[in-house]
Amino acid sequence: MSLEFIIRLIGMVVFAIIGVYWGAILGRMANVNPSQYTLTVEQYTFTMGLVGALAGLILSPFLTTRPARALRTLFSRLSAQSLLAALIGLIIGLLIAALLAFPLSLLPHPFGDVLPFIGVLIFGYLGVAVLVMRQTDLFALFSAIPGRGAGGSQPAAETGSKGNEGRTILLDTSVIIDGRIADIARTGFLPGSLLLPRFVLNELQYIADSPDNLRRQRGRRGMEVLSQLQKEPAIPVRISDLDVEGVREVDDKLVILARQMRCPILTNDYNLNRIAELQGVAILNVNELANAVKSVLLPGETMAVRVIQEGKELGQGVAYMDDGTMVVIENGREYMNQEIPVQVTKVLQTAAGRMIFARPDERSNGDR
Repeated sequence: MSLEFIIRLIGMVVFAIIGVYWGAILGRMANVNPSQYTLTVEQYTFTMGLVGALAGLILSPFLTTRPARALRTLFSRLSAQSLLAALIGLIIGLLIAALLAFPLSLLPHPFGDVLPFIGVLIFGYLGVAVLVMRQTDLFALFSAIPGRGAGGSQPAAETGSKGNEGRTILLDTSVIIDGRIADIARTGFLPGSLLLPRFVLNELQYIADSPDNLRRQRGRRGMEVLSQLQKEPAIPVRISDLDVEGVREVDDKLVILARQMRCPILTNDYNLNRIAELQGVAILNVNELANAVKSVLLPGETMAVRVIQEGKELGQGVAYMDDGTMVVIENGREYMNQEIPVQVTKVLQTAAGRMIFARPDERSNGDR
């Protein structure tokens, strides 16, 4: 038996009693000067009781469980910091309204009766609104106070190391399937612990059980990568049952959970990256990390590459560096399947990554 059904039964009984009570009052009033068509008190009581029972059966969830569920969903979307800031702001606003209530009550009627209540509403709203808007600055100010000792603030390196030890990083499904996270974790560049919510693990399992062969292989590779991560002693991996009620999409759940826990999301999903940034959630993007650590070459520098395929333009050859950067070689088609020295002519940064344009180094080729 569901809670909503029980609430409907209770509401039906309560509204039926109220209907009987009002029916008796209306029946007595109507029978003061009764006419031929006037209903008796019992008929009024019975009719209003039925109307009240029907009203209670229909309206009870809309007055109790539905608003409570909506508030619970709203509170689940807010971070703990926002809730605390709103509570502190409400308390401050009510204190200010209480201090002003006495002088406002001394005003002439009707102002002395109405203005104290209006002051409670206005200052309560202002307190919540101001502290929620400035919550980041206020909490940053308060967090700096415990770090100060008698002789001043703690060293920056010590504070940073303590902050990194307790850091939590949320894992996205895409970054697990990608597989590079295991290599990054081995290097120790991810301080703190990796947190895998249960709904992300369920999505990964759903992909691994997909009837599509390609999706099934990707899901199973993600399972293998997750198993490797759990065996790595360098960084702990925790699986949590934390969930966000009222939200179905995994990306939306991750963003809301990251806001509540004030922790970053590790992903390589471009859409999730953009959505999270718009909502003020920190993102650790593996693709951006890969682009950042690629070799930096300037026009005029030389390097040795192996031409492996033809380019789009006439006479072009294409090679790849060890980090996957594409090198387009002018007149490189004649050196197919050969390793030659080339001179960089231009470096182009695109949305897909870095692209290098080069031509065969005539000096080195002449020496050979």
